[in-house]
Amino acid sequence: MEVIQFFIDLLRDPRGFIAQWIIELGPVWVYTPLFLIIFVETGLVVTPFLPGDSLLFCAGIFAADGGGLNIFVLIILMTIAAILGNTSNYWIGRKVGQAIVASGRVKALTPGSIAVFLTRFFPIIRTFAPFLAGMGEMHFGRFTLFNVLGGVTWVCLFTLLGYFFGGVPFVQDHFELVIIGIVVISFIPTVAGLVKAKISAGKKKEAAE
Repeated sequence: MEVIQFFIDLLRDPRGFIAQWIIELGPVWVYTPLFLIIFVETGLVVTPFLPGDSLLFCAGIFAADGGGLNIFVLIILMTIAAILGNTSNYWIGRKVGQAIVASGRVKALTPGSIAVFLTRFFPIIRTFAPFLAGMGEMHFGRFTLFNVLGGVTWVCLFTLLGYFFGGVPFVQDHFELVIIGIVVISFIPTVAGLVKAKISAGKKKEAAE
């Protein structure tokens, strides 16, 4: 229960957790929990609920104006965490997923190369995309290329948003609403994609009938 409560609290107040880590761990080791959370969110198919977007945004805030983090170190380490996480998830899908496919219970689904890049910006889906890529035996070189491109773009986007705009008075005064807004905006492409897929499936079904 304590682990579940930790994740709930982290979702509610990522800024508070980062501030606490800076005080308790110091300017060097504070990157460790950030690295682990980004790695686990993208690296384990069972943890899609972790707040990667908002955590990167908040970390970017603490990298501005002497907040305790260094923006260059932050971007480099979080990018490595994101890339390694996806790579780990790919190989888990390659090993475990193939066993599932071989059992006949499900069919292999291989996302396109561009999907590996785009799903970085889709909460929850970004955790499953590398697993499905491995499960479908996407060529590892091609997967790695779009994994790196997606990881770099995702980390830079959200950390730099926090770095440049986190100090804006409106953001400071309405921080909780900003975090909720980030989560909602992040989910829009996912929801739109699911709705589009459902509409397309419905049209195909009607055409078949």
